[in-house]
Amino acid sequence: MPNQSSRPEILRSTRPSERLCYATGAVLTLSGLVHLLVFAVDGGPWDGPVSWRKPVTFGVSFGLTLIALTWVTSYLRIGGRTRSVLLVVFAADCVLEVGGITLQAWRRVPSHLNMESGFDTAVSMSLAVGGGILVVVLSVFAVASFRRRPSGPTGMPLALRAGFAILIVALASGAAMIARGVILTKTGHQEAAYHSTAPLKPLHGVSLHAVLVLPALAWLMSRTAWSGGTRISVMRAAVACYAAAVVAAGIWAAITY
Repeated sequence: MPNQSSRPEILRSTRPSERLCYATGAVLTLSGLVHLLVFAVDGGPWDGPVSWRKPVTFGVSFGLTLIALTWVTSYLRIGGRTRSVLLVVFAADCVLEVGGITLQAWRRVPSHLNMESGFDTAVSMSLAVGGGILVVVLSVFAVASFRRRPSGPTGMPLALRAGFAILIVALASGAAMIARGVILTKTGHQEAAYHSTAPLKPLHGVSLHAVLVLPALAWLMSRTAWSGGTRISVMRAAVACYAAAVVAAGIWAAITY
């Protein structure tokens, strides 16, 4: 029986854990889009710690990331049971993050770095713990991509390794935002804590989705008549461009932080 990681189609899985993750990702994405309609009807500020932007962006971002991760990890040479457990944990954590953020948006209070009440503190801390779990799961997948060469069409191994390497930048910038915000909150600078994350948001956002964009490009090129050499050249150029965008966002963060 061939290894499932060598199958070429995106929606090729039959594992219950994969179907669960795809469905969960779709629901989270839909939730984000629904809240975009809520924003259109209800109005209010788009920026700031209390706005409909957060359930929109986090719902769509977490939903797409869950779908992408479920797909791209099928190319990793990792045990099927281990992968299933990690994906289910990741999916549950995505639901926790988006659910907590959405709940606080409807309550009209900040979701992150909010220690105003016992309940708000519990939500904020659960989001922080959930962020830690995300870092652990994604780091395990990243290490797996470098320990053994991933399978897939020409360009996919490079796309996966570059995508996961850039994803680590997203995790690091996210951890930095939380750490600085918590320090400011604990020292009585609540308002400053809410605004302290702004410089790192572009870096975090750009680097977060490389693991989706680059493998998607590799998959699309596999549907063309291009030679293997051409695909590799295009993928190298795409990785270089994406890395340049991440560096630019990093420089912006350093200047404005």
